[in-house]
Amino acid sequence: METAIIPVTPITPTDNNDLVSSEVQPNKRRRKKSIVWDHFTVETVGDGCIRACCNQCKKSFAYITGSKLAGTSHLKRHIALGICPVSRQRNQQASDTKTANATYEPRKRQRATPGFASIPFNQERCNHEIAKMIIMHEYPLHIVEHPGFIDFARTLQPQFNMVSFNTIQGDCVAMYLNEKQRLLNFINEIPGRISLTLDLCISNQTVGYVFITGQFIDMEWNLHRCLLNVVMVPSPDSDCALQQAVVSCLSDWHLENRLFTLGLDQSFSNVNINQNLRALFSVRNPYMLHGQFLIGNCFARVISLLAQEALWSVGETVKKIRDSVKFVKTSDTHEETFFGLKEQLKVPSMKDIFIDDQTKWNTTYDMLAAACELKQVFLCLETSIPDYNIAPSMDDWKQIEILCTYLKLFFDAVSILTGPTYPNASAFYHEVSKVQLELTHAAMSNDPFISNLTKPLKEKFDRYWSDCFLVLAIAVVMDPRFKMKLVEFSFSRIYGDDAGMWIKIVDDGIHELYLEYIAQALPPPETFVEERNGSIIPEQNGGVILKTEPPEDGYLHEEGYLQEEQTHDAAPQEVSHHEVAHQEDSHHDVAHREVSDQEVNSQEITHQEEASQEVPSQDPLISIGDGLSDFEVYISEISGSHQMKSELDQYLEESLLPRVQDFDILGWWKLNKTKYPTLSRMASDILSMPFSTVGPDSVFDTERKKMDNYHSSLRPVTLEALICAKDWLQYGGLSQSCDGNVKMEF
Repeated sequence: METAIIPVTPITPTDNNDLVSSEVQPNKRRRKKSIVWDHFTVETVGDGCIRACCNQCKKSFAYITGSKLAGTSHLKRHIALGICPVSRQRNQQASDTKTANATYEPRKRQRATPGFASIPFNQERCNHEIAKMIIMHEYPLHIVEHPGFIDFARTLQPQFNMVSFNTIQGDCVAMYLNEKQRLLNFINEIPGRISLTLDLCISNQTVGYVFITGQFIDMEWNLHRCLLNVVMVPSPDSDCALQQAVVSCLSDWHLENRLFTLGLDQSFSNVNINQNLRALFSVRNPYMLHGQFLIGNCFARVISLLAQEALWSVGETVKKIRDSVKFVKTSDTHEETFFGLKEQLKVPSMKDIFIDDQTKWNTTYDMLAAACELKQVFLCLETSIPDYNIAPSMDDWKQIEILCTYLKLFFDAVSILTGPTYPNASAFYHEVSKVQLELTHAAMSNDPFISNLTKPLKEKFDRYWSDCFLVLAIAVVMDPRFKMKLVEFSFSRIYGDDAGMWIKIVDDGIHELYLEYIAQALPPPETFVEERNGSIIPEQNGGVILKTEPPEDGYLHEEGYLQEEQTHDAAPQEVSHHEVAHQEDSHHDVAHREVSDQEVNSQEITHQEEASQEVPSQDPLISIGDGLSDFEVYISEISGSHQMKSELDQYLEESLLPRVQDFDILGWWKLNKTKYPTLSRMASDILSMPFSTVGPDSVFDTERKKMDNYHSSLRPVTLEALICAKDWLQYGGLSQSCDGNVKMEF
């Protein structure tokens, strides 16, 4: 079958790139096909202006203006949506007529909507979803008794039976218990330890509520942070209130021997509370540097206090700026004049001024920063509005600019707590050390305003730094991009000539902590039983017992243990691996061990000579097998004579990894856990340490949150169920894991 070829006339563009003239276009106009032209008539109003007129209400609409075509969408809306009053009236009359004649018309068959008619009604599922809604959005439990909600639910589903207050309360607690069991099973499977933080909330009835949050790394090296308990304490000022809450949490989650660090806020604790918690921490966690991992300050609260004090020190100037912003924002006329001046002065700032929320110090910082960029407009505003007589002076603006410099330092430092994922412990060292360095430098400034502003801030931050620098530094050492090098660099800038002493404290601390992990991993020492013959026999459990009499020289070297000859009625002295590790630093013990090694070697040579004399050699060749068996023995001997480097020393001596922005430190340790089996366990616990006790929504708070009257009226079990279940459900529960840094919460 042949295909007809239709000739196509090419279109040649004109020289001036204009559209093809009307002479080459067909004379036949395209017929309008839209249904709107059944209701509209086209009218030419002027040169190049064509409008569409409604045939019913005679209202005119834009259609063509010059080269712009308005389209027909607005014309359709005029008819279809009943905007046209004449059309709306006619449709209403037609509807009334149809209703009046409905009894005489045949009944049309209704077709069910596919996918919905087949779904059966489930009362239990509806109850579950209502309980979940109440938990997720903090609706009051009494919402199920509100008439408006009851009518709404019955309109959606007439078969639904509205539940009572007690029923929905039981459903919420049941959901909490179900999620708690899942979380408990998950925590029991983690290989490492868990860290806790304590935060205190007070009700109007002066009843305290301790919020206990847990932080840990799971088997897949994902960092998790979740609320574990909300414990009511009748007397929050009691010295043992927090201690009782911690004991209750450890028992509830089976964490008696798995506590690593404990963090709290110094603002609600005192010396007695800290001593009680430190004593409890030392008992529950005797290995971790003798209970030194008690973090007594919340980083976010410390920075918040510094920001508040900085704002208070220049409070009068800050008030002038706030009043000026209020003058502009509370009047439409003033605001219009303000932005008119901004356009005239061509101020390049894209920020808009706003009134701050004084319960959030970051909003005050944002208000001041925006006002500083628009200070030229404020300076000229007095000439345009005579009533504006509170304009700040140039000295005031200079003070605010300096203040904003340090507020920005604080804002950037705590911004890591407001991201989508919670940072691991190594990230805090960079921010804390930067604040410490900048305040130290500013306190020695020649500018009296800067020095007077920052000296009180430095004194307060020095206390936080002295309490936390060790754990902060140990955490950043676990980052293979920095290790001890960053500690050495930053300490030299902070401490100057005294940096070496502080660097040694960090180095000794991390080595001591590593030895404690080594001691936990070692098996119990073997038992030595005396017998006349020097044979080795297996124990019943598959172990080995050495039976021998003490040699004449009084020393026995076996499996790394040294025993000195005792009197007949004295038990032999055993030295554990942990004690040997500490004794290696002593010159006396090193010399003592060398003498013992020489004596043992001489004994081995003597035994070999005796054996060679007793059993004459039958083989004239000195090589055995392929001749490399003796080489393997030689390698094992020289390897044993040299002290092996520990995993920690090997890790520290290796070169640093290059700095990349999205480096996954937890993923790196996951890949290298076989290379550093003991050090990786230590890194898992260290990198999960929390340095803040508040959630991301409370990082910038200037006031402590109070428990509202509704929640404080609930039973303690119900209150804990509602708050904890929301935390667990908010981020998808345990099914979600974090990558890279960390999941901010569950």
